[in-house]
Amino acid sequence: MRHMTAAQLRDYLELATPPPLLLDVRENWEYEICCLDNSLLIPMGQIPTKLELLNPEQEIVVICHHGIRSANVCHYLEHQGFDNMINLSGGVDAWARQVDINMAVY
Repeated sequence: MRHMTAAQLRDYLELATPPPLLLDVRENWEYEICCLDNSLLIPMGQIPTKLELLNPEQEIVVICHHGIRSANVCHYLEHQGFDNMINLSGGVDAWARQVDINMAVY
């Protein structure tokens, strides 16, 4: 698993071809407050039953509120054979404070 700050991820997303999957593992109510554009919501507790929605060959950026749940999901997915994981350090909160200041925070 690699870790990226919000600013590093912003810059990376501008250049990445193909773009990585942005996997948000927060709860529905959190996602409704704010989210990164084009992200896929699968709450952390549902990941084991929704693995078929994810491609182990694809680069996946895992996102949560502060980066703790996403790191745990990265570890879990790595144990399931996913090799190209990126954890958003600081989570969507860091993204809202450092990259998109118009994004809601909670």
